[in-house]
Amino acid sequence: MFRNLPLIVALALLGWAFWSSETVAEIASGVALFLFGMMALEQGLRGLTGGTLERTLRLSTDRLWKGLTFGAASTALTQSSTLVSLLTISFLSSGLLGLQQGLGVIFGANLGTTTGAWLMAGPALHFNIGRGALPMLTFGVVLILTRQVTLRSLGWVLVGIGFLFLGIQWMKDGFEAFQQAFDLTAWTMTGLQGLAVYTAIGIFATVIMQSSHATLILTITALAAGQIGYENALAISIGANIGTAVSTGLAAITANIEGRRLAGAHLLFNLVTAAVALVLITPFMLAVEWLAGLLGLAPDNHAVRLAIFHTLFNLAGILIMVPLIPSMVRVLERVFRSKPAPASKPRYIGKAVSGIPGPAMEAARKELVRLFGRIFKIIATSLNYEPAELRNAVDREKLKTPPHRVRSHDLDALYQERVKPLHGLIVDFLARVPVQGERARQLVLMRSSSQRLLESVKDTKHLQKNLVRYLRSSNPGIRSEYLTIRANLGELLQRLEALSSDPGEDLELSLGELAARAETNDIVTNGHLDQLIRDRAITAEQATSLMNDSAYAYRIARNLIAAARALFLPFEELDAELREELALESGELRDILQSTTESESDHGGHAR
Repeated sequence: MFRNLPLIVALALLGWAFWSSETVAEIASGVALFLFGMMALEQGLRGLTGGTLERTLRLSTDRLWKGLTFGAASTALTQSSTLVSLLTISFLSSGLLGLQQGLGVIFGANLGTTTGAWLMAGPALHFNIGRGALPMLTFGVVLILTRQVTLRSLGWVLVGIGFLFLGIQWMKDGFEAFQQAFDLTAWTMTGLQGLAVYTAIGIFATVIMQSSHATLILTITALAAGQIGYENALAISIGANIGTAVSTGLAAITANIEGRRLAGAHLLFNLVTAAVALVLITPFMLAVEWLAGLLGLAPDNHAVRLAIFHTLFNLAGILIMVPLIPSMVRVLERVFRSKPAPASKPRYIGKAVSGIPGPAMEAARKELVRLFGRIFKIIATSLNYEPAELRNAVDREKLKTPPHRVRSHDLDALYQERVKPLHGLIVDFLARVPVQGERARQLVLMRSSSQRLLESVKDTKHLQKNLVRYLRSSNPGIRSEYLTIRANLGELLQRLEALSSDPGEDLELSLGELAARAETNDIVTNGHLDQLIRDRAITAEQATSLMNDSAYAYRIARNLIAAARALFLPFEELDAELREELALESGELRDILQSTTESESDHGGHAR
């Protein structure tokens, strides 16, 4: 009940406003239409660009000036710095961007917000743009009813622009009518008190409406109607900048440490920019008047002056803060320290990235690689290897050395503690990613890979029972076979763990080699099991166990290699034809490996 109290109070106040005054109702409705138009425009642009914004962001941030340009241009296009900020947080959380690159985009987005003020101060105030809204809404709704994705997205764009125009017109008409009944200029405040109060109003309005654009449009409309003083309007524009950083900070609560660092940088940038604007407001106003004279503005054209002021202090903030970006990164990394994620907590996935396919897929891939690391430790432990020792072992003979102490481990407990919680979160996250077409097929592949990782743990559990038993056996023949199975899997784990952190350019070739080696290690297909039975090196019961456990080992290898093929390279659309040209046939790989594995055989020249 208390959690919803602010919403109840807001709805009650709106209800009272609608009942008490038609003009207030018209202004409030205009704000609502404007906000809905921004949401519709955002939805349409997401579908219409088909990931273009995401791809452009990734390609346009290798230089600081590119990041600044992208932030400004994309915000001008979408008229939503919040959208650009959330997109940047998503890329940062999934590791597609670095913090320094993200700062450039965020700083540019602040400059991009000024375009909304220019749009409103220019044509929107001097023309009845509400007339243009009706055709857009009509054509937009017709396109939304179609089945083609591109046309539906275009329809949402038209509907969004239509509601933006209609909302602006309603706000303008409402303030013009409001002026005849009320005089809000009586609430004008001057001096430091006015700056403080109206800056706070700007912050509050932006946080409530989740849009600095809406705050600026409302302010410029009231300013043009004479319902607010010029200096107070300047203070509101400063507060709007702080408010949009607060909105980004709220969105970053569900992000990882990198996302929170970016939100902290955004808030710091806007606080410094606002402080500079407040302290130097008189010099800024003099600069505005000088530029207004150059542009030939009328003395009472305060709307364009507000747009100039908003642009100037945001530009000043960029000039001040850009040289400090390296220092900001160091400070943020000290303030927001990364901590090892608990076993049940994800490191990359979260609500901050789930709505954007590209970053979401990359975040899920990285989380699955992290899950692979846990499974690596579980399988290594079950084989009686120390995971750290296994990573450092470079000699196969060292891998074949019998363990000093053979122990059986509770794999069910390890699975429940280390694997199942994280896997469940990944599966839940993947189910929420909005994908279609090729990305939908890749998501299915990713989900299949996660299942393969789980299957490898289950097969390891079956293998461990006889492995522990026969590593302790007094029969040297059966003990040698299980030592070889252990060494084969240990070598596979070692190679895969190295590839997970550094896949290199020949990942497909390396995995193909491992797959072919796994086939040659199968004692049933290579005939070695029959030789053991003929030589009476093992009993019939031991032969049955060995045959089953060799199959388990082969399935573990096959599942781990298949998962590695889907997960170890960064998410991208792979060229199937190129992969086909580079991939060797398994028969070719077996021929290559045959000559290198014969020397490792301990029994009659069979590849081990």
